[in-house]
Order: sequence, then structure tokens, then C-alpha cells
Amino acid sequence: MAAAASVSIFVLVGFLFALMCGFISMLAGFGSRWKWWHFRTGFAILRWSAYAGVLAAVIAGIGLIASLQEKLYDGVILAVFGMLVGLVTSGNTWNWKQSIVASPPIHDITTDTQNPPQFVSILPLRKGAENPAEYGGPAIAAQQLKAYPDIKPFMMNLPTEAAFDKALQVVRSKKWNLIAVNRHEGRIEAVDTTFWFGFKDDIIIRITQDGERSRIDLRSVSRMGRTDVGKNAHRIRDFFKRLREY
Repeated sequence: MAAAASVSIFVLVGFLFALMCGFISMLAGFGSRWKWWHFRTGFAILRWSAYAGVLAAVIAGIGLIASLQEKLYDGVILAVFGMLVGLVTSGNTWNWKQSIVASPPIHDITTDTQNPPQFVSILPLRKGAENPAEYGGPAIAAQQLKAYPDIKPFMMNLPTEAAFDKALQVVRSKKWNLIAVNRHEGRIEAVDTTFWFGFKDDIIIRITQDGERSRIDLRSVSRMGRTDVGKNAHRIRDFFKRLREY
């Protein structure tokens, strides 16, 4: 009976501890989104929940071994589940950290590094933002070219008015917060909020005539964080992918 009780304790502690770690890991981002704490606090919570997830997996693993020895198969199921939750919690954080390390330390991505589209209507919304709205110049452009050589202007065989309409359709389909629509200037400004941490990234789309075609330039800039973990480049790629489908 004593052995069975000790097995139950290891399994139960590992299982519940793993669930708690997973919950806290998710809360790290949502708490930042809901303004409960600064996003860097959320990163710290995420890091420590990953460490705790490993510990939970170890405790559940001890419970698994003991349950197998005692042939307590209900304990085996709980222990395996606890190990999986603990390892997934720590693994997701580790993968995210690796993505940060692998990404260039830039947060301003544009299809035109020589003459990037300039924010107008969004500027008041960026008041207090950690990152400036001004483009960083040749140094940033060089890092972008090395990391994301495919980020280039999008050419459409349409007059600018028709191209503008299609670009606006894509913006609305992506449910970005539309800030400005200026047909005369060929300018669309919007804000995209990331799901987990609630980071706000500002977007400007510029449509200009290029011979008989229309040229579409897009710039996506994060308000916070030294690196965007490739989010802005992904957003530009996805926008142009959808534009091809319209």
C-alpha cells in the first residue's frame, strides 16, 4: 500500500504540475496582451514555465517508472500525459527562443529599402512606441537583404485604381485594423495585432504607376521588440500571396 501511495503521489504531482506549467506558459502571452504586465515580464514567465515544464516531466517520468513496476496502468496514462505536457511546454519555448536567435535583430521590413513608404495617419498611434517610425537606413536594408532576399515590390498588370481596390480587399480579408485609405496618394495604412502577446505591428501599402503596370510596396514595422522573429517578412509574403489569388 505504501508503494502504491508513493507512486500515486509522483504521478499526480507530475501531472498537475505539468498542467500548471502549460497554463502559466499560455498566460505569459495573454497577460501581456491584456496589459496585466509588460511583455518582457511575459517573456520571463515563459522562460521559467519552460524550466518548470522540464521538472514536471521528470517527476511524471519517475511516476511512470514506478507505475510500470507496480503495474498501475491508470498511473501510466496520467504519467505519460504529464510528461508530454511538460515537454511540449518547454519545447515550444525552446523553439521560440531558437527562432529569435536565428532571426536578424530588425523589426522594420519593407519592399523598398531605398525609398520606404512613410507612415502618416498611423504616426499618432505610435506615440510612446519603443521602436521609431523612421527607417533605419542602409544598415537595416543590408540585414534585410541578407535574411529576406525575396521581399520585393509586387507588380500587377492593372491600372493603379484597380490594384488599389484589390489591395484594399486583401487588407479587409485579413481583418487588420484599417486606419487610413487615401486613393489620391495610393496609400493604405493598417494595424495588425498578434494573437498571443498582442504585439501591434503597423503596416503601410503604397500603390504607384509603373509604366502600364502598378507597383505595390508594403512596409511592416513592429512597435516593440528589437527583433520581430520574422513576423513582418511573413506578413508581407502572405499579403502578396493573397493578392495573387484575387
